[in-house]
Amino acid sequence: MHPTPATPPPQEFWDTLYGGADRLSSGEPNPVLARETTGLTPGSALDLGCGEGGDAVWLARQGWHVTAVDISQVALDRAAADAASAGVGERIDWQWHDLAVSFPAGAFDLVSAQFFHSFLELPRERILRSAAEAVAPGGVLLIGGHAGHPSWERDPDPGVHFPTPDEVLTALDLPVGRWEVLVSEVYERQLTGPDGQPATRPDNTLKLQRS
Repeated sequence: MHPTPATPPPQEFWDTLYGGADRLSSGEPNPVLARETTGLTPGSALDLGCGEGGDAVWLARQGWHVTAVDISQVALDRAAADAASAGVGERIDWQWHDLAVSFPAGAFDLVSAQFFHSFLELPRERILRSAAEAVAPGGVLLIGGHAGHPSWERDPDPGVHFPTPDEVLTALDLPVGRWEVLVSEVYERQLTGPDGQPATRPDNTLKLQRS
């Protein structure tokens, strides 16, 4: 989907989207995040495009100190309320950023970008390069994304390209010898379609560790 001249500014678009529903997400963490961070020593984490905060709250419950970033203030306010209810509000720094324009300061033991796709134009590759630069030595960069259209979509837009893990890795343009690839995979996720029936969608994971 490409924006048209009538498309509102990004913050307005996302605030309207989140504001139009009581909740857009389950509140549960992304399974890939939960799986791939289990066993890591909790430290500082950066959650890019945190939305309603399911990942950030889960990380905080595991002992991480989280900087959670989104362009929608509606989503951030909702996430902060959930974090307070869960008793982990003090472990999360909610920050508003239009990542196409600004990026949170600091270095982090974990930088997570889960399903960092947008209906609007977004300099995704440039933002993910900034994400890699924000990983502290010995830290982990975890990128999860869609690898294709969901099974219920019968007439997908041929102009939409979902990058492979190898394409994401190449676009990161990382210094040679300074990163180790821990996970690079495409897998089929089970989910429920709009009609309530079982469905699938191909997704991918790229997990890297900075030396």
